[in-house]
Amino acid sequence: MKLRRVLGCTILALCAAAGARAAKAATEPPVREVAITIDDLPAAAASPTRGDAKSIIDMTTKLLAILKQQNIPAVGFVNEQKVYKWGEVDERIRALSMWLDAGFELGNHTFSHPSLNQVGIQEFEDNVIQGESVLRLLLAQHKMKLRYFRHPYLDTGRDLRTKLDVEAFLTGRGYRIAPVTMDAWDWMFASVYSDAKARGDAAMEQQVVSTYLSYTETVFAFYEKFSKDLFGYEPKQILLLHGNQLEADHLNEVLDMLRKRGYRFITLENALSDQVYSLPDTYIGEEGTGWIEHWAITRGVTRKDYPTAPTAFFERYRALTPPPQ
Repeated sequence: MKLRRVLGCTILALCAAAGARAAKAATEPPVREVAITIDDLPAAAASPTRGDAKSIIDMTTKLLAILKQQNIPAVGFVNEQKVYKWGEVDERIRALSMWLDAGFELGNHTFSHPSLNQVGIQEFEDNVIQGESVLRLLLAQHKMKLRYFRHPYLDTGRDLRTKLDVEAFLTGRGYRIAPVTMDAWDWMFASVYSDAKARGDAAMEQQVVSTYLSYTETVFAFYEKFSKDLFGYEPKQILLLHGNQLEADHLNEVLDMLRKRGYRFITLENALSDQVYSLPDTYIGEEGTGWIEHWAITRGVTRKDYPTAPTAFFERYRALTPPPQ
């Protein structure tokens, strides 16, 4: 009888412990992983810093301080054309060097940010090569190699032949394409934010930040569920951000949001080790999109409920953006 009581108590204790673990798991966010990538260095177009080397250095200093303090690995993607402003070349190159000095990695985002969907293959490939000159020298100084490439606008080709030919070209030059699985259009919000900041409109500035963060959380939630529905689990995600003043001022809030959702921060190399990045991808289209959509469309899965940026802010962005010449 005594032994039976002991065994019964032990079983009850084990069941209680298992129940407690299950309850805890139900209330805690799942363990997730994400790589941070930052495009359009040394400074994104949707930022007043693009015209002032000192402001670029200041913005870069703020971004790097946040990443270093929080021990966040990141890869920055460079448009070398942004380096060549009369009288500022050395300082703009110094801004790129700061990323490498701080222990981060830089990748190629082409020289002048052309869309593969809008230019010919040869012109695009020439632009890729032109975008390597400074990058390769800076990386060599830090005993690093140029490893990653990201398509401007995420445009990977309007037809399959173009897509495959350019991918073969990039592979031949030693590149690994850096996909994107989560993108909250910070470039659009950044333009409106910078305008409000320049005009001293604190109310609009705060409204932009609040709306951006709310939309970002919506994007995270959508792609977490979509990827789980598509693959049966949440893969290692890759987040697209840009080198702009909005992120320099508010990247902390984005990183805090990710932590609260259960993410730990990993390198791009680690993220690309996930099996999903080896899946077939035959997506072609007029506009670039994230890779979860690529894989879904390749599998014949379509949906129309993608989160869309608030119309009012997009209209403000368009009003601030000069038409192409």
